[in-house]
Amino acid sequence: MSDATKDKGREGRTGDGTRAVRAGLPEPVKHEPTLPGPVFAAHFHLPGEATGSYLYGRDDNPTWTLLERAVSELEAPGREDAETLVFASGMAAISAVLFSQLRAGDAVVLPSDGYQVLPMVGAQLKAYGIEVRTAPTGGDAQLEVLDGARLLWIESPSNPGLDVCDIRRLAEAAHARGALVAVDNTLATPLGQRPLELGADFSVASGTKQLTGHGDVLLGYVTGRDAEAMAAVRRWRKIVGAISGPMEAWLAHRSIATLQLRVDRQNATALTVAEALRRRPEVSDLRYPGLPDDPSHKIAAQQMRRYGCVVSFTLPTRARAERFLAALRLVEDATSFGGVRSTAERRRRWGGDDVPEGFIRMSVGAEDPDDLVADVLRALDESAE
Repeated sequence: MSDATKDKGREGRTGDGTRAVRAGLPEPVKHEPTLPGPVFAAHFHLPGEATGSYLYGRDDNPTWTLLERAVSELEAPGREDAETLVFASGMAAISAVLFSQLRAGDAVVLPSDGYQVLPMVGAQLKAYGIEVRTAPTGGDAQLEVLDGARLLWIESPSNPGLDVCDIRRLAEAAHARGALVAVDNTLATPLGQRPLELGADFSVASGTKQLTGHGDVLLGYVTGRDAEAMAAVRRWRKIVGAISGPMEAWLAHRSIATLQLRVDRQNATALTVAEALRRRPEVSDLRYPGLPDDPSHKIAAQQMRRYGCVVSFTLPTRARAERFLAALRLVEDATSFGGVRSTAERRRRWGGDDVPEGFIRMSVGAEDPDDLVADVLRALDESAE
């Protein structure tokens, strides 16, 4: 295939669906599969000098390469300088950025309302002599503690409260102060939000969630455009060995082909569920960035193309929340989010989130909207005292 034909093929990948279906695929070779199977290899033939792409299984793998190209095409379409590295989990990816970019004496700004493992990460950073500052996501409050920081960590929308901040504004302010910016893009996915286009240095996500969408893969990734910063992330991956298995990487790549179909269905249904919940008197603190009256909707509409599949709300008591979850038939009581099967859980059971006892995080799946709404409303009725 000529270079002109290759370029023409790339130029044709303008829509999210087309891009997701074609992302990361190798150039076609007669009698070869469209997406090659996973490469299971701890080592590779390596006569002579240790040069070339694939030297050892902890450093690189052809299956990772295709997946990393796919994620780069989604996170930064049209950007040849974007690089993605995949990891064994979302936390492995998060840790790689934090621990590769920070040194003793540095300061980092974390969200106080972010993923519940972040306080544990913060404690470890403090043990290494790094100053940890926190502020809520909403109202761009992290700006107030940014001076002198080396790295700003943004989670927007935040998990589980679904607050949103102005990423572009925070990134510009951070860069003016000499700080790097990383955005956790897990809830939005690259089809909902592109942090690098909003000024971030890193887009980080748990591919375990909606990116792969089937609840059967643990995976994380980091995408960035600065070669030196990404080299440090790659070095951290090599040192720690937090690598994805080839089967997981292949499953993730295969799943990306349906990402646009899943995201559009789940996002539309999430809005329908949120609208139904809004009419229930026992439901309070309902949050979904796609609702026009949500406190974050104005900012979300400026920087997000899709609003995610997660809805959060609070029921009056812990007992009511537990009865509601037990009454659901189409929604599994499980942690995580983003899968094709709807899940919900009472987040306070983990102890790490500053939310009320009756707080529910619901991940909307790919079920028929009418069936799902009917199930939720029935469970609310049956759980009433």
